[in-house]
Amino acid sequence: MLSRIVPTISRSSTKPPSRLIALNEIRAAADRIAGRIHRTPIVTSTTLDQRVGVRLHLKCESFQKTGSFKPRGALNKIESLGPDERSAGLITTSAGNHAQGVAWAAREVGAPCTVVMPTDAPQSKINAVIEYGADVILEADRTILFERVEEERQARGATFVHPFDDPVVLAGAGTTGLEIVEDVPDVDMVVVPVGGGGLLGGIASAVKAIRPEVRVVAVELEAGPGLGPALEAGRPVTVPRPQPTLADGMTPPFVGQLPLEIAQHAVDEVVVVNEAEIAAAMELLLTRCKLLVEGSGAAATAAILAGRIVLRDGARVVSVVSGGNVDLATLAKTLEKRGQLT
Repeated sequence: MLSRIVPTISRSSTKPPSRLIALNEIRAAADRIAGRIHRTPIVTSTTLDQRVGVRLHLKCESFQKTGSFKPRGALNKIESLGPDERSAGLITTSAGNHAQGVAWAAREVGAPCTVVMPTDAPQSKINAVIEYGADVILEADRTILFERVEEERQARGATFVHPFDDPVVLAGAGTTGLEIVEDVPDVDMVVVPVGGGGLLGGIASAVKAIRPEVRVVAVELEAGPGLGPALEAGRPVTVPRPQPTLADGMTPPFVGQLPLEIAQHAVDEVVVVNEAEIAAAMELLLTRCKLLVEGSGAAATAAILAGRIVLRDGARVVSVVSGGNVDLATLAKTLEKRGQLT
């Protein structure tokens, strides 16, 4: 039984609302970043198909540069900046994947980069950001990460690369949606994990512009949802997020204004998953599909496997595997708890 379903504003026509990221901007982003990021594969599994009764396709952004979808938006943003802005440096905040994406993209163009990260971010992600050449500032209080970024931005004169509320970043994320529709042209449903909403907003914009009849389903954490409360309130709201969690990439303090506005028009359903369901999906993706996936990356598939979404028999469903940067110690504990390690 679904724990939360939030119907969105009904669409009376197939014309995308103006708040969606324009398709020409997403296509321009695809051209801008082409050859520098991977066109990630879509894989299938007979085992998963038989379990859920649909033709399930996994969009493997876990194989993307830095191990998640984030470089798409980060590189698109940085490539849109002028030489003076780049030389002044970039700054962002993230628990890991966006931090890595921006650090990698900054290194690609030779720009300085600073990242404010929570002290409880996975150590493997902190280490990766440092290895990409960024300066890392650790902040213990997750509720003031954006305030800390603003202080550092002003002090350094850097450009802020927002993790989920910048139309240029969302256009880059939307290139994932372009690839989905091109590679699975008869897709019926796309299921996307949501934290701040950047990936969801980009994919929904692309998919609805090309195939408005395709259902877009957002998946968030049962213990700390952000999109559902924002849709109910009609505005972004700061919400408590679970810590610790397997899905640290789904725990920003709020959903962005732009992703919220896109969701109001282009997301058909919002469902939630819990930690046990995410852990089960991580295990199944590893053992049956040979995909090493972090909790956030497994969330969309978890919602499908756990029956959180009503599926039509034989439907063509794409589940977005958003990232694979799982901390190995966390993975070992998860599998041990589920009886896969002795």
